[in-house]
Amino acid sequence: MKNLLFLFIATFLFASGSIAQDPEKEFKSSEKILKKFNSDPTSVSANDVSNALATMDSALESDKMKGNAKYFINKAKLLNEMANEEFKQATLNPEYKMANMSSATGALDALMMAHKIDGKKKSKDITYALEDTEKHLNNMAIIAYQNKDYGNAFENFNASINAYNQLKSMGKDSRLDDEALLKDQYFYTAVSAYYGERYDDAVPSLMKMYEAESDDPFVYDALYNITKDKDPEQALAYLAKGREMNPDDTGLLFSEINHYLTAGELDKLIGKLETAIEKEPDNLSIYNTLGSVYDQLHQKANKDGDEVKSAEYFDKALENYNAVLAKEEGNFDATYSVGALYYNRAASYVDELNDLANDLSSAGMKKYDNKKSEMDAEFKLALPFFLKAEELNGNDQNTLIALSEIYARLNDLEKVGVYKAKREALGGQ
Repeated sequence: MKNLLFLFIATFLFASGSIAQDPEKEFKSSEKILKKFNSDPTSVSANDVSNALATMDSALESDKMKGNAKYFINKAKLLNEMANEEFKQATLNPEYKMANMSSATGALDALMMAHKIDGKKKSKDITYALEDTEKHLNNMAIIAYQNKDYGNAFENFNASINAYNQLKSMGKDSRLDDEALLKDQYFYTAVSAYYGERYDDAVPSLMKMYEAESDDPFVYDALYNITKDKDPEQALAYLAKGREMNPDDTGLLFSEINHYLTAGELDKLIGKLETAIEKEPDNLSIYNTLGSVYDQLHQKANKDGDEVKSAEYFDKALENYNAVLAKEEGNFDATYSVGALYYNRAASYVDELNDLANDLSSAGMKKYDNKKSEMDAEFKLALPFFLKAEELNGNDQNTLIALSEIYARLNDLEKVGVYKAKREALGGQ
């Protein structure tokens, strides 16, 4: 019984000893590991560094240490040294992979906590370390950005702005007191968040630049793209402001064109597309788009019974498609579109023919035959363009369907069978 009691006491003492670790000793033990890493990053494994940081954070949460600003400042200094050492390694060796991209942001967090605990008494130490942190945040952000690691780039660029704001709240100088540097910092913070698809995080910096009337087109295009689904009207206002600030920027112009295309506001597109052609006269897609806009307007006017406008828009559409073919004879889109232009005009005769078919009088049948001749003439105009489109892309189902329909209208049943077989061979109907 005595032996059992002794064993129980020994076990209890051992267990108590394992629980009652001194957080200050744990902190200092972690410090040694981090100092060793900072003197030679190859001498300490990434796992040991990670464990040391976790142990240090755990110690700082203890009642004994969490109210002492000194330990948080010490942690920040160690992390600043770590950021500096890794930056040097990355600068000297492009193959070096940083293991601690959050070292500088961790330093900022520690200093913010130190300021919260004892900002007045430790003001000098915090300021000195914070100025150092600012530099490391910028360096880490640049490395991440160059590596297209936009998540870490954003975290560090954004933290550098927070460090700037903290220093200004303390009445201290900052590297970002230079207006040009501060402007760049907001820009790259926004770009990193945007390219990293962290759109909500991009908005504050974008709005800062928007309110300052930045002349950079990216600001307005990014705000437009972030906002267009949630608030189309506001998105268009961003785009309009961007166009006002950058009237010669083609990126904003094309965003505006795409906006009106999506919204189906065709009348507003014509002037913008004509402007785009003036800026990029060799961009054939603009001519094709303008031709398509006129084609859609032609069909609408035809449906509304406005023959004058219908003919005008038809000619404009044809003019733009022909402009493409004059520059590039083998352009599939323009070739197909001219065929479709004639085909659709031919198809518009169908309803009228159906009405005329009900009049079996001699005069009625004559009208029917005349109208059918007009329709067939349009189909014949479309035919060579669809044959050329087939030559350019024999796998395009829409082209094969159009050819089948034309030959059916022209009563060439043999060709209808040929194109039906081609469609079926390609998986079509």
